[in-house]
Amino acid sequence: MKEKVKTIIIMFAAYFILAIPFKVMNVIPGFTDVRPVTMFGPIYALAFGIPGCAVFAICNLIMDIISDSLRWSSIAGLLSNFAGPYLIFYYYKRISREGLKLKKAAKILEYMVILILAALIEAIMITPSVRYAYPDVDWKVFMISVILNTSIFPIIFGIPLIILLQEELGFKMKAIRQDT
Repeated sequence: MKEKVKTIIIMFAAYFILAIPFKVMNVIPGFTDVRPVTMFGPIYALAFGIPGCAVFAICNLIMDIISDSLRWSSIAGLLSNFAGPYLIFYYYKRISREGLKLKKAAKILEYMVILILAALIEAIMITPSVRYAYPDVDWKVFMISVILNTSIFPIIFGIPLIILLQEELGFKMKAIRQDT
């Protein structure tokens, strides 16, 4: 139990260390900003499964609260920030025949496609709540921002981090199928 609590504290700390400095880089003030921290969503999910998805979603909600960005759409944000990483975890745990193994260019490309699909799903989940609750917000810019944040940062920074964790540090991801 101590080890699990320690892991959760480390995930929270890593999230906030990366999220807080970038909170000032607004795309739509109070709604969306430049978010390199989105690279952690898939990593938390792949490394820790459902608990990692939950920590990532809760961290996003807490960040909304402490940055005075808490809105009705934060509920959709909580759900989408759980669902996107969960779908990535589910794909690699249940659907992919090999699990997460980023040793070949084809597997990296497959992972990139999964990241982009998850980003699209997250944007589709959260954008309607922003569009209908806050009609003055440009929903198209918001949606594009969500898609770019939740795909580009996990691709540019997340892939090298996963490769480092797996190949250099020997970290075992939960998303590696046990039956292979």
